[in-house]
Order: sequence, then C-alpha cells, then structure tokens
Amino acid sequence: MSTNIRSLVRWIFRAPVTAPRATLLLRIMAGSVFLSEGVLKFVYTNQGVGRFTKLGFPAPGLLAHFVATLEIIGGLMLIFGLLTRFIAIPFIVEMIVAILSTKISLFFGTSPLPAPPSPPRMGFWAVMHETRSDWAQLLTVAFLLVVGPGPWSLDAILRRRRVRTIESVELRKSATSVPV
Repeated sequence: MSTNIRSLVRWIFRAPVTAPRATLLLRIMAGSVFLSEGVLKFVYTNQGVGRFTKLGFPAPGLLAHFVATLEIIGGLMLIFGLLTRFIAIPFIVEMIVAILSTKISLFFGTSPLPAPPSPPRMGFWAVMHETRSDWAQLLTVAFLLVVGPGPWSLDAILRRRRVRTIESVELRKSATSVPV
C-alpha cells in the first residue's frame, strides 16, 4: 500500500478525539435525522422506493433499501461516535446526490416530486427553502469528517483502550528485557 493511501486510511480510521465535547450534540442531531429518514424509507413507500422511482434512479427498490440501511446503521454510528469519519464520507456523497437529484428540477419547475406546499414553488427561493435540511446535514457531517467525533464517543473510548494496551505491552517488554 502506498504511503499516501496508508496516510489517508490512518486519517479516516484514527480520527482525533480532541474536538469540543459539544460535538456530541452535532453527532446526535445528524445521526438521529439520518436514522429517522432511514426508518421512514422502509415504513412509507413514498419516502423510499416510490421517491426513488419518481426521481428515475436505476433499480429504485434495491437503491432505496440500500440507502435506508445506510442511514439507519450510519445514523447509529454517528450518534455513538463509532467510525465517525468513515461514515461521514458516504453521508456527504448521499447529501450531494440528494441535493442535485431533487433541487435542480425544483429550480426549473420540472420536479417529478410534489411541489412545496406553499410558495415559492419553484426557482431560487424554493430551492433555498427546500434545501435547508439537506444543507444542514451536509455541513454537519463535513464538520465531523474534519474534526472527528470528540471525546464523548466510542471512537475515543476505543482509542484510550488501544493506548493503554500499547503502554501495557511496552511496560511488560521493558520489565522482561535483560540489560546487556
């Protein structure tokens, strides 16, 4: 494995846990929204398979179930702060796809989805209004990708355990080494 790829993998899977404790609030907010939206895709056809069909996605049933599963599992991962940077990456991709696939046609008034319930129903301000939660989710997971999960996370607990294990092994090695 090249040094650059190894560095990238290390960056993703060894996220810093020094972000402010309040990062927990952002993880809970983003994670709970993804979790609830994933559940809704299974419970209500118009939110899952029906929506993906109207938008013209290939294999809408398979894709809707994949995205719903990603949102449920990934939402829980965010809430608990487990592999936070790793799960932030597919969520960033998902939010960009969601914005591009639903908001461009809303801008031009050609969306296959129902129009917003109140004006504006198309154009710039309709897009701005309808994109607010997608935008918030996108920026929140981008923030988590950059700063990591914070100290109140499973990632932090696992990091502390790993450090204690390494220190314990080094202590045992130094205690059993024979001076020359």
